[in-house]
Amino acid sequence: MTPGLTFVDTNILLYAFDSAAGLKSEIAAARLSALWNEESGVLSLQVLNEFFANAVRKLPGTSVGWARAVVREYSVWLGLAPDFGTTLRAIELAESARLAFWDALILAAAIENGATILLTEDLNHGQDIAGVRIENPFLSA
Repeated sequence: MTPGLTFVDTNILLYAFDSAAGLKSEIAAARLSALWNEESGVLSLQVLNEFFANAVRKLPGTSVGWARAVVREYSVWLGLAPDFGTTLRAIELAESARLAFWDALILAAAIENGATILLTEDLNHGQDIAGVRIENPFLSA
């Protein structure tokens, strides 16, 4: 059986490359590796942009060149580009699910890209919003 798509939030991508994060880094890296093997990972340009900005600023010893290479590597996971409809969907989700707008925008991108799972630590683990199951990989391990 082919697994559904899993949308990866910025924090999971960052943890995978943050050796100082200990067990969280190991868990995130293992999940990303599994998604590569299954060819079931998806993310948005927002995630890649946030990853780059935060990796260069927060991960010790990170160079612009290294962060750029990671962004290029994960660009193969880019799904549909967000458009004005994504913004409207995010506004509706923020209101109906009582989410912060930026979290709703991630969720809207996950929905529009056909993901059935959203890997994040920013939302409620186990919750289903609009057909997307929220999964905090650090709680389910």
